[in-house]
Amino acid sequence: MEEWRYEPAVDLNQSLTERLKNFPRQPDMLQYGIRSVLALAIRAWLRVYHRLEISGRENLPREGSFVLVANHTSHLDTLCLLAALPLQKLHRAFPAAAADYFFVKVPRVAAAVLIVNAFPFHREIHVRQSLGVCERLLANPGNILILFPEGTRSPDGKLRPFKPGIGALLAGTAIPAVPCWVAGAAQAWPKGRWLARPRQVRVVVGKPRSYAALPKDRQSSLEVARDLERAVAELSGG
Repeated sequence: MEEWRYEPAVDLNQSLTERLKNFPRQPDMLQYGIRSVLALAIRAWLRVYHRLEISGRENLPREGSFVLVANHTSHLDTLCLLAALPLQKLHRAFPAAAADYFFVKVPRVAAAVLIVNAFPFHREIHVRQSLGVCERLLANPGNILILFPEGTRSPDGKLRPFKPGIGALLAGTAIPAVPCWVAGAAQAWPKGRWLARPRQVRVVVGKPRSYAALPKDRQSSLEVARDLERAVAELSGG
């Protein structure tokens, strides 16, 4: 009979702040519990305060890993996209959050990790490393990435060109990309405002797209980025 040995989490001796910044993270039932309770409260708040409507949920893949791709105008975007997912997939969903914004000060780190399970994405430097993290997450069946290929929140609510990084991630792979449109978030919680206003927000989930037939090269990266940009724009109804 094999002797049983207790092996504590490798980050057990680190401070809370250091543990929160680590990625990938060690399993933590306390974090899971806090996130689950907060998710229920946030979903109730979105339904009541913002009259959140979600259409197209049937387009979400039921199995395997996939990427949610959406426009970005507000901090509400991530919360609304997470609310579109089944609650049981909450801890397998990883929104990309700007490392230079969310993973600098302790309150933002705590909010990014405990509330939305975000991972740090470097927008200017170490972009390839961040894309490598995305690839490893998607290689684990059942994980969901939430990405905003514009790279930052749009200041005027208009859709900005998608950066080719999303294409580099998806070209030549069978990982589905699910385009989404978030409407009303810019009016409800615009960039620069501390508190959200009671405006209605809607999420439209489009049909999955795959780019497995494309080669992994620069041209394909640009093509995928443009195709997803068009797909997201079409969901706006504009």
